[in-house]
Amino acid sequence: MNETMVCVVGNVATQPVFRETVAGPTARFRLAVTQRYWDREKNVWTDGHTNFFTVWSKRTLATNVQGSVAVGDPLVVRGRLKVRSEQRDGQSFAYADIEASAIGHDMARGTSAFRRGHRSEAAPETPAGPEPSWETEPGARAEPGEQGSRSGHVSGAGPTDGAGPAAGARATKGSGGPGESGRSRREPALAT
Repeated sequence: MNETMVCVVGNVATQPVFRETVAGPTARFRLAVTQRYWDREKNVWTDGHTNFFTVWSKRTLATNVQGSVAVGDPLVVRGRLKVRSEQRDGQSFAYADIEASAIGHDMARGTSAFRRGHRSEAAPETPAGPEPSWETEPGARAEPGEQGSRSGHVSGAGPTDGAGPAAGARATKGSGGPGESGRSRREPALAT
């Protein structure tokens, strides 16, 4: 589906309105985006036309907007543009909405302090899964001269006891697969 994704930079024009709904939290506010251009005759920057967008956010983004956005804040908003029109009292009105996927302060115009949000719901407890297998497919064999190596070991992926050729590094040979020449190389060992 073709959607129009936009990134706009502007100032918050209205206080964000936060609502808890059955589908989850939502927040909306108006964003004023003003074109600026250099007026050569007056030798100054001049404000041009101002576009107003209604920015909609959902779920966690809406909760974070509630705690982070205030009137006058310079923001960068990325999202899906939706233009709607309606007839009222014989007149036609057009509205431009942005369904936001990301909202942040414009760091070119000031500083901001990031605070990681807390989840409102407790994360479901999942039992720790088994350690992933670092073995290659069955049938892979070790190269001759690779002492102390397990057959089929993927180089640089498994734990090491530090007793290798140079403690903290391990000499491995390529498996001869695609992109490997089979020559020895040094790889850093993983910290355990």
